[in-house]
Amino acid sequence: MENFDHILAKGEENGRITLVQHLTEVAFLAEKVALNLSLDVSIARRGAILHDIGKASSLFQQTLNKNFHRPPGFLFRHELASLFFISLLEEKEIHPIIDMIVAHHKSVYQDTGGKGLLDLIENDPDCFDRHIKDFNIWSKDALSILKQFGFATKLISIEQAKESFDEVVEYCQSRSYGYSEWKGVLMAADHLASAMSGYTKTLERKLFVIPDLNYYHSRKNELYPLSLISTKDKRKHTLVTAPTGAGKTDFLIRRCKGRVFYTLPFQASINAMYERIKGDLKNTDADVRLLHASSSIKLENGKIEEKILQRHIGASVKVLTPHQMASLVFGTKGYEAMIADLKGCDIILDEIHTYSETTQSIVLKIVEILCHIGCKVHIGTATMPMILHKRLVDILGGRECIYEVKLSDDILNTFNRHIIHKTDSIETLSQVIDEAIQQKQKILLVCNQVKRSQSLFDNLSKRYPHIEKMLVHSRFKRGTRSKLESELQNTYNNRTEACLVVSTQVVEVSLDISFDLMISECAPIDALIQRFGRINRKRSKETIGNYKHIYVVAPPTEKADAMPYCLEVLQRTYDVLPNNDLMKEKDIQSLIDKIYPSIEFVDIDLNAVFNNGKWRIRKLWHNSKSALLEALDIDSVTCIEESDRNFYESASYEDQSKLEIPVSYRSIAYRNLDKLTIGSKPFIIPTKAYNDELGFQTEYAKPEFYDVTQRFL
Repeated sequence: MENFDHILAKGEENGRITLVQHLTEVAFLAEKVALNLSLDVSIARRGAILHDIGKASSLFQQTLNKNFHRPPGFLFRHELASLFFISLLEEKEIHPIIDMIVAHHKSVYQDTGGKGLLDLIENDPDCFDRHIKDFNIWSKDALSILKQFGFATKLISIEQAKESFDEVVEYCQSRSYGYSEWKGVLMAADHLASAMSGYTKTLERKLFVIPDLNYYHSRKNELYPLSLISTKDKRKHTLVTAPTGAGKTDFLIRRCKGRVFYTLPFQASINAMYERIKGDLKNTDADVRLLHASSSIKLENGKIEEKILQRHIGASVKVLTPHQMASLVFGTKGYEAMIADLKGCDIILDEIHTYSETTQSIVLKIVEILCHIGCKVHIGTATMPMILHKRLVDILGGRECIYEVKLSDDILNTFNRHIIHKTDSIETLSQVIDEAIQQKQKILLVCNQVKRSQSLFDNLSKRYPHIEKMLVHSRFKRGTRSKLESELQNTYNNRTEACLVVSTQVVEVSLDISFDLMISECAPIDALIQRFGRINRKRSKETIGNYKHIYVVAPPTEKADAMPYCLEVLQRTYDVLPNNDLMKEKDIQSLIDKIYPSIEFVDIDLNAVFNNGKWRIRKLWHNSKSALLEALDIDSVTCIEESDRNFYESASYEDQSKLEIPVSYRSIAYRNLDKLTIGSKPFIIPTKAYNDELGFQTEYAKPEFYDVTQRFL
């Protein structure tokens, strides 16, 4: 057998992978993806082998040389050169395999860099001539490689290559609206093969494994009433409304029959859920993965392939946030591969009510698309306005398609846990805090803004210097944040002495902590109820009927101080809360509907690629970015300390991630800060803008605070 080790897919700087090895690995994985989607495995294999055969071109091979300098005007797209060989295909294979080849790197039209096939045809009259250079020479190697893979080969003339190229152009110009499953197959396989090169055989028993969820079916306990309710209902979707601690997570998982995607709103939530599910399924073959920017930190002691796999296709259970599925809504790069992963799976959307108005509209659109691609959707909530409930019922196909579960008033009465007190300010509660400390209570104080949480923590540190305390919010370095969450759950949560924890919204969902006293700024009632769930959380026969105290601070008077919430919603919430009285679970729905008599759903249809059951994007196209998604105030960019810069530039991905501080784009993008071009391309903040105890301090994130001794002259 002829040796083609000199023909590379990746050069020395990227691990030196031969073209034959890469095509072998992509073909293996494409077969797995196609089999999972019930597509023709043979077509998937042949398309995967053909997709990068254009890399055999001498033009491409020279770009892999360490000393290669790209001359002005040099342009070579290897996937376009791969199209010269489609005359080797059978008729039924041609269109699926064109889909696999032509757009696996670039949208065929309106590509960001103008390098999609139709962009080049429109703007570069020499496109074909540029790519066909030396074809009579390098095509012989390409054909020999294809022959080794079982292709029936023949010499291809330049004229035949041009005919194939023109056929592809015509095909791409006539593409209808929708998405290409075949493009999704190739992208999923190609990305995974590139990331796991050398490890792909270890995936034989990992990909697309249906998790064994019997563990959850065997757990029954009268303290968790949902565990006693059967999940055997033929209706496709699920909608469960129940208080924290009722067994909602187990119930939702018991409703699943296939692979599971479990979504939650916050990083802290998904970290905790990942640990929980991973532990529950440790004695099974289930491949449980965690998907967010700092997942590598959570997995730092794991095997290399476990770390790499997180963001790729085929998990048994994947824990993530809905923002990580937003490419479905906006048709951004990779959305077809995400559909290939999600199609037909069980999707759990937990605590769906906690999102902002815009994010909530995105989540509703995600649900619409999930239904369209055959997913089973299981929604869990502690609280939900009836108007949102009605909208979800409509999207899911009506009540005949949904197994709805609620608890009776008698059972809800056993979940009454909190006596609510209204107060004008935290400053008036000094005596309450003093008495709680004397009684060795664990005290949780929650602010709505990071800056206010930092100020409060600073004040408490001065007032109670000898009391154990911690601050946790989203603006810490990821490595530090991970340690704080672990310390909060495993150390502070189990303390028998007094302690103070100051936090923001990051504690609201799925963090398994049970404190004794809460002081919280007023938030919308649905968010407040989630916060309340961190107090008196442990449920036993002894704790039922025992109540703990929560103090809610009156809303501010200015809209800016109410952010990220609507001031009017805060005022309505504060008005309906009981005062010096028990918060009754059975009354919560009526309180919510008073606060949300209507919801102004944000209209995102102009930005979405799916509406009224139809796709509004052409096959093989994708959008470069979404202005709407970028406008959301989520942690969309990162920054690092200037003192960490040198280490960051040479660090591994995992170590880089530990140093990164997630921030919203708007909070930092317009401050004229330095910015790196490697890793996650973080902004560089002055060391003065970060404190190990307080985290990121926005007021010092300005160029004038840079350390002049660290400036490059």
